Amino acid sequence: MKKLTILLCLLSGFILSSQNLDLPLPTDQSIKTGVLPNGLTYYIKSTDIVEDAASYYIIQNVGSVLENDDQQGLAHFLEHMAFNGTENFKGKGILNTFQEKGLVFGRDINAYTGFDETVYNIDNVPTTPELIDAGLLVLHDWCNYLSLTEDEIDAERGVIKEEWRTRQNGQMRLFQTSLPITFNHSKYSKRLPIGLMSIVENFEYKALRDFYHDWYRTDLQVIAVVGDINVDKVEAKIKALFSEIPVVKNPRERFIVEVPDNQKMLYSLGMDKEISTASIDFGIRHKKSLKDQTVKDLKKSLLESMATSMLSLRINEKAQNPQASFLGARVNYGSMARANNAFSVRVSPKPGEQQQAFTEVLTEVIRAVNFGFTQSEINRTIKEFSNYYETQIAKKDDKSHGAIINEIKGDYLSNETITDIEKEYAITKKLFQSLTTDDLHNTIKRLYSKTNRYLNVTGVEGQNNLSEKEAISIIDKVENSKDILAYTEAFEGKTLISGLNIKAGSILNTEENKELGSTTYTLSNGIKVHYKFADKQKNIVAFKAISYGGKSLLSDDDLPSADLLGNLVQMSGLGDYSATELKKVLAGKTASMGIDLSEITENLNGSSSTKDVETMLQLMYLYFENPRFDEQAYQVLQGGINNYLIQRSKNIDEQIKDGITTTLYGNSNPRKRVFNQEFVNDVSFEKIKEVYLNRFANPADFDFYIVGDVKAEQLEPLLSKYMASLPTTNDKEMFKDVTPEWMSDNVDQDVFLDMEDPKTNVNMAFKVNRDYSVKNEFVSRALGAIMQLRLTETLREEEGGVYSPRAQAFLVKEPVSLSYLSIKFDCNPDLAEKLISIVHTEIAKISNGDFKQEDLDKTLSSYKKEREQAKSDNRYDMSLLTTFYRDGYDMNKSKNFDDIIGNISKNDIESLAKEMKRNGKSFEVVIKPKK
Repeated sequence: MKKLTILLCLLSGFILSSQNLDLPLPTDQSIKTGVLPNGLTYYIKSTDIVEDAASYYIIQNVGSVLENDDQQGLAHFLEHMAFNGTENFKGKGILNTFQEKGLVFGRDINAYTGFDETVYNIDNVPTTPELIDAGLLVLHDWCNYLSLTEDEIDAERGVIKEEWRTRQNGQMRLFQTSLPITFNHSKYSKRLPIGLMSIVENFEYKALRDFYHDWYRTDLQVIAVVGDINVDKVEAKIKALFSEIPVVKNPRERFIVEVPDNQKMLYSLGMDKEISTASIDFGIRHKKSLKDQTVKDLKKSLLESMATSMLSLRINEKAQNPQASFLGARVNYGSMARANNAFSVRVSPKPGEQQQAFTEVLTEVIRAVNFGFTQSEINRTIKEFSNYYETQIAKKDDKSHGAIINEIKGDYLSNETITDIEKEYAITKKLFQSLTTDDLHNTIKRLYSKTNRYLNVTGVEGQNNLSEKEAISIIDKVENSKDILAYTEAFEGKTLISGLNIKAGSILNTEENKELGSTTYTLSNGIKVHYKFADKQKNIVAFKAISYGGKSLLSDDDLPSADLLGNLVQMSGLGDYSATELKKVLAGKTASMGIDLSEITENLNGSSSTKDVETMLQLMYLYFENPRFDEQAYQVLQGGINNYLIQRSKNIDEQIKDGITTTLYGNSNPRKRVFNQEFVNDVSFEKIKEVYLNRFANPADFDFYIVGDVKAEQLEPLLSKYMASLPTTNDKEMFKDVTPEWMSDNVDQDVFLDMEDPKTNVNMAFKVNRDYSVKNEFVSRALGAIMQLRLTETLREEEGGVYSPRAQAFLVKEPVSLSYLSIKFDCNPDLAEKLISIVHTEIAKISNGDFKQEDLDKTLSSYKKEREQAKSDNRYDMSLLTTFYRDGYDMNKSKNFDDIIGNISKNDIESLAKEMKRNGKSFEVVIKPKK
């Protein structure tokens, strides 16, 4: 943490020199920081991005890398124990206290453990005096007062074993194989946070308590409070409450693990029975400075980001060629450990082309290393970065709590200055003015260093996998090739609508809705646009267009092509421009638009900054009037599809998904097909094009919504030009009910699969026809939330048999109105039948009214909290409009929320659960490992 000052010359403009580059970066003075006498650090930030709410974090400078050999997994275990009793919150007191106020475990209350840090959070807590004190008291207890009782420790062992089981798959096993190579056999390679289950299941209680007392101490802790608070009052509370925490005497050194250098490239080849596609990860480690940051560091970071961004675009452009030997590649430079960064290139080769793919991608890297970047690339990237800064400055007061916390973590853990964004941009503009092609050329040459290299290959049994000898030979050959030429491009000065002759229409009618604060425009071509100004988040404008119809109006033969429509449209580009060219045209713009085809609707969704609303509407115009269907892009898509077919053939999660689908709908249901070769054979370029032109033929059949920080006087002429000009017809469509039926009203079946790490995957559901109403919607949701609370308490806390049971319920309005309850979890195969029995018992209890009123109270409190905090977001206003004009009711009115929530009773929940059990349809599909 740093309190730095910046000389006025930085703000008023200056010629950058070596002396100026050594100046410290300007800090964000809106964040109050301090250090208590006991060494504990605090950060406090006032923001009303969520009105009347604050988030509480404790950042422990402690992670799994500090564990001794016999402590592997204890840092993560300790994270779990923080929710199982503290001095002031016995047992599940923390969860109960905040769930009663509407917070949800896993969403609002959570934590994570990494190699170097452990972070706990309680998010979006209402800022009543009582809850401010409670939030601070929890942080206080997390600092130094965990209970760590033997009963709670033993109960948590099973939960963590099930967390390990849930996450254990082919990718995780290969990741573990790669760790010694990536981290050069340093301690990082032996300290995956989940730990060793042999230790988790058997460690002595004292071992966990020793780790806690060694490392959870004030000189390694930060508390952060961010939200709609009075900073001075919170600071006074922190000083009064936290200063009494004692300093640990003779503390252990908080060491930093540095990955050792290596001269020779390190190599690993990993294969797994559940992984059937190859990947190549080539990396080069670099030392990371942990000193206070200066302007020189900012310049270095800008150059690194620009170089990797331009290189990535070149490689992506190569991937658009159907003849490319790779499906995609990703270039990155960033943190890999506390003291190390890495320049990394990840390649996804086409089947059987590992050597060619590595050669082709590496050639682009060496092309940049040999010749640098073109001035046009640099100019475009400067525009992109400048636009990013301008966008962030425009909404600097609208940063989320999470974004602010990430800056605080970077500042405390890695000495990354939290800058004043406006002052930083002033410096950056000066840096941009002085940047040269040599600066960027030297940057990529520095990143592509000769030492500290590593290569992890994910191979496939039976294929010609890239060997260490081949990789070294390819690197040597490409680095010394005389055939590599400098990159060239000829793409300057084009705009999104270059060459288009758009004949503007007009606004025929303007109708104000005073209750909603919105305006409805009727355009000369029959289109209706519902608009609402909302600047709760500055500089953000959202666009939505919805039309009924969707896949329900398509023939069975067209469905496979319809499922891949979005992929082809995105890969084809738009108008006269390929996907690669489109990115260049949009450089320096903050505007996006995408399409979606669902079962009963077709949709366009977009967003932009205030200044780029016109660009957003131009994109919308092109999607209707000049979509692009690129046959070359289709060939590239086919390559990706073929690879995906191979990948999913052995992927256990995909096999589980297919097992559920075929169990419920059979092997030949045309509307619920498994993604296999037969499915792919029924996809065609012409059908995709035909489906798109059919579904997006008539803009007047869509409802259009624009909500955000754009004034009517800016928007109206753009509506006339880009929306009123679209050709339309008077045709209107409605969806059909083509919902496929389950194989029977009560499906109960086990599916057996080969698994490397055995687990049982349980899937249960109930559905019953139910009239659509706002009350029925909330009652349905409440049933799912109560079931989630019950299963967390029984399956996880009492039995220790499940890590993350997932229960949810909802009311489907269309095409048929029904309530649906879904339950899913992974577990130990030996415990599956017992845990399934418990689920049925809990459902029976709820249907008999045998559940706690406090569980319903917690659920309804969460809805009230969500609702109030949602009002601080522009998205609430979008929901307000779409709900009013599509569902026919005003969300803001008390009768549509407050009166309903206030009158939902246990009897309502009981009645729905009873109806599901008596008259509903159900399935229980249990995926089990073959013995």
